[in-house]
Amino acid sequence: MTAQEYYEQGNAYRKAGNMQEAINSYIQAIALDPDSPAVEAKRMLDDIMSFYCKDMYNP
Repeated sequence: MTAQEYYEQGNAYRKAGNMQEAINSYIQAIALDPDSPAVEAKRMLDDIMSFYCKDMYNP
């Protein structure tokens, strides 16, 4: 697969709610093309996955 195909596959996984598979696809795309738009997409997913607001859980 090409970097673009991995990027598109990652987008499909993300839209389906499968974040881990989306990240894996983005990593494959980045490995093939370091300038791929998957770089930004992965960064955004990493931010989303690492977000934690303790105030939301301790009212």
